[in-house]
Amino acid sequence: MILDFEPGDKVINPLAQEWGVGQVQSIIKEKVTVNFQNVGKKVINSNYIELKKIDDRN
Repeated sequence: MILDFEPGDKVINPLAQEWGVGQVQSIIKEKVTVNFQNVGKKVINSNYIELKKIDDRN
């Protein structure tokens, strides 16, 4: 699996939208560390949870 994320990207977890918007901190293999607005830092295994990238260029 190739992840289309890099540090600084904004994402949401579609399975836990109450976590709010998160900012990708690091990516190591399938583990993506994200700092979410409402719950703080979470390590997401991208094999099980598909994060959705937010296009914030507008």
